[in-house]
Amino acid sequence: MTHEALAETVASLAAELPAGHVAAWADVLCAATVPDHSVEAELIDARPGYAIAGHARRLLTAWRAEAPELPGAALALALRSAVHLHQRATAERTELAISGPTSPSVPVRLTRSVVVGLIRAARSSLLVVSFAAYGVTEVVTELVTAANRGVRIDLVLESSAGDGGALRGPSGATAAFAELRDRATFWHWPAQQRAAAGSPRAALHAKLIAADGRTALISSANLTDRALSTNLEVGVVLRSPELVRRLVAHFSALMNPRTGPLERLP
Repeated sequence: MTHEALAETVASLAAELPAGHVAAWADVLCAATVPDHSVEAELIDARPGYAIAGHARRLLTAWRAEAPELPGAALALALRSAVHLHQRATAERTELAISGPTSPSVPVRLTRSVVVGLIRAARSSLLVVSFAAYGVTEVVTELVTAANRGVRIDLVLESSAGDGGALRGPSGATAAFAELRDRATFWHWPAQQRAAAGSPRAALHAKLIAADGRTALISSANLTDRALSTNLEVGVVLRSPELVRRLVAHFSALMNPRTGPLERLP
């Protein structure tokens, strides 16, 4: 038997019940041998709460219908395991980040607040990649503060057309971060490396902020005041350490002094 309904009930309860309720229920179930009505009553009394009687009834009904021979300790382990997996998935959830007009369709966070939050949360490293950059005084201030508390900062930024990049105007994106010249490492994609790759007109167009190799914002927004507030921009916040580490590793490879196309600015 697959016990599909019981598994679905356990999974849904793990998502609906507070952690304290799950722990109390697991203690009750560990002492239970059969799914009788006394167990249901003990679950209700273990940790009272809104609609708790209905939750207890759902669990006991599924237990009786699909696996009455299953000991309560096994059900307790299943419930604890489901909670653990739910908490991990919640911690690694992906969020939307937007600039410009909002809509009631889905919950989102504003790009500027996400950027500031990521920088403030960083404890060891920040990888910042952007095409254009100007203004963003608040972002620069937060980066300086992060550097002062010991965070290693790598800034990968596009150059001006005069320096082989794709930005119009007399200066590249590094000008916006002049205050960080002695506190961060600046990287660019030199013209000769673009030519060597067969793409002399290619642009460094990525927009990314990764904190501690665990959380990252990937967005259409450049690091400019308009992009972080009024432009219509969209992005995602990744909280998957494995995926973010791979993303950071990609840029680390590009910054390899022997084989990577990116070069450190003096």
